[in-house]
Amino acid sequence: MRQTFNRLNLLTLVLTFVLIVLGAYVRLSNAGLGCPDWPGCYGHIGVPDATHEVAAAEAAYPERPVEAPKAWKEMVHRYLAGIVGLLIGGLALLAWRDRSRALPRVLSLATVAVVMVQIVFGALTVTLKVKPIIVTTHLMLGLTTLSLLWWMWLGTRGTSATTLPKAGLLKPLSIAALALLCGQIFLGGWTSTNYAALACPDFPACHDSYLPKGDLGEAFKLWRGLGIDYEFGVLDTAARASIHLVHRYGALALSLVLIAVAGYLLSLRRSPFTQLGVALLAALALQVAIGVGLIHLQLPLWLADAHNAGAALLLLAVLALNHAVWRGDVRRVAL
Repeated sequence: MRQTFNRLNLLTLVLTFVLIVLGAYVRLSNAGLGCPDWPGCYGHIGVPDATHEVAAAEAAYPERPVEAPKAWKEMVHRYLAGIVGLLIGGLALLAWRDRSRALPRVLSLATVAVVMVQIVFGALTVTLKVKPIIVTTHLMLGLTTLSLLWWMWLGTRGTSATTLPKAGLLKPLSIAALALLCGQIFLGGWTSTNYAALACPDFPACHDSYLPKGDLGEAFKLWRGLGIDYEFGVLDTAARASIHLVHRYGALALSLVLIAVAGYLLSLRRSPFTQLGVALLAALALQVAIGVGLIHLQLPLWLADAHNAGAALLLLAVLALNHAVWRGDVRRVAL
């Protein structure tokens, strides 16, 4: 049963990663409201295509004419989400049927609980018209699901372990790295959902300044009431630039911590630690390069989506670090 669990866990992990990247693509291609209702699309299980179906759909939602390409993007994302949800339910079932109790029962149930909350926020994303705090929370919950699946896989794959010496300093550093990364992912989601990715056209300064241009309270106001359509954003240029600049400062703080941790791991000169240090540096370098490239290339869709994938990869690397430090060992991890 353990082998079956591990294989299903890995499959679910990969599909969850794909789902996160696909979800980012749906939002970045402005297809988040391709279907104005939930869980169907204009009241259909698929996208209405017959002439009478399209006419009925547009009569029901006059503010949202049917755009089939956008609608199909949204529905494919929902179909994949359903498959991932069923697989996560299967993992929980396997864990609770395991008589040896070697499989992670609590974590598997926690993952199911997160998915249930994620479903609610997926519906709210549509019904509240891509409200930034809802969409950003939806992103955070998706990455939480990925994290729980990854943590389960790290703990059950049954590889040999190498004791980590002098881990005392690494413990607070690993927690700091994870906390900073979670904050930075939130800032990235907030930047994207407020359409602030191009608010600073220059780098490293923002409009030739290193200070926020707008009111930070307004830029980071989490709740603005109901009935507002947030597609393409509601903030002015100064507020969007402030969000973007804060995101950059977060990236700088996170980078310094990760470089310090990776440097320590590399200094140990032992294979498992070296691999983990290299993985951290590689994931960080990739994400920074993509972020800078987004500014210079003016936000091409493929690169913006890659930025979300890079954030997920960096999260997996930091979680592998925390798993190694807090479990007292470093396992060979293929990142």
